[in-house]
Amino acid sequence: MPVNLITGFLGSGKTTLLKQLLEAPEMGNAAVIINEFGEIGLDHLLVQRIDGEVIVLQSGCICCTIRTDLRDTILSLHEKSNQGIVPKFDRLVIETTGLADPAPIVGTLMLDRVIRNHYRLGTIVTTVDAVNADRHLKNNPETAKQVAVADRIFITKTDLVPRSDITRLVPRLNSLNPAAELLQSGTGVAFSDLLTADLYADDKKSQEVEKWFAGQNTNLHPHHHNGHQHGEDIFSFTIEVTEPLDWTAFGLWLVMLLHAHGENILRIKGILNIIGEESPAVIHGVQHTIHPPQHLDKWPSQDHRSRIIFIVKNISAAQIKKSFQIFCR
Repeated sequence: MPVNLITGFLGSGKTTLLKQLLEAPEMGNAAVIINEFGEIGLDHLLVQRIDGEVIVLQSGCICCTIRTDLRDTILSLHEKSNQGIVPKFDRLVIETTGLADPAPIVGTLMLDRVIRNHYRLGTIVTTVDAVNADRHLKNNPETAKQVAVADRIFITKTDLVPRSDITRLVPRLNSLNPAAELLQSGTGVAFSDLLTADLYADDKKSQEVEKWFAGQNTNLHPHHHNGHQHGEDIFSFTIEVTEPLDWTAFGLWLVMLLHAHGENILRIKGILNIIGEESPAVIHGVQHTIHPPQHLDKWPSQDHRSRIIFIVKNISAAQIKKSFQIFCR
């Protein structure tokens, strides 16, 4: 079952986005976990309270708050569904607090064995407030981290700023996370654009990988930004390889890299041409945690190079590239 994460800094529009999503027909069988029920304006959707933690919304969704920790909340909700205490659901959406570093949440979803038996991480959606984006990126490191881990970046409050502000903001977000799809409020964004397509949806794998590189110059030079601009030295770069890779050597290199520098590898996404394989392998992960590799049925385009996008902080791109050359070339 897919688990979607909605993150973003305080006041960036997570609540507004969540309310819009919950009104979509596709969300009728969804479950929603939020940090503090009192902070989210869902009163107009509330129908009945099942118990002290779970309510049923008018849309048919069920919603609960995090009372202890995320793992316990997920497993409790799952058990209540199995017992018929709450309705069955087919998607789980988690809205984080605006001050949250999303990496530990992602780690819980990807590493906990019990959770992994029933759930998989779907798309991560990060809301960015167009009015306050500059200030948040400069002063709040969490904002840059939330942008860095995103699969979709949703720019909110675009009607409150001049178009020139959006024009300046988009390249800045792209420099932080070139693999994320950028969407804007007021442009008729569909539910499917945000949540339903992900790497583990069988009919969407190739489309999702294509999005990582769409419209990007994949021969990227590192986009360095000083700490005054992003709050931390966060930037992206891409490694490209024309010749097929040895899977064992690559896997050893990646394990060692994440063991040594996982805290500084905010996001990694890549499509790999493996020796002896006709179709590509796809990897992606957050910090120390890498998803199990996915194999596509065929290459999504005529470009068969291995391409790996890194989003890192406080670590040299040259250092990573040098270690890659030593192990994998």
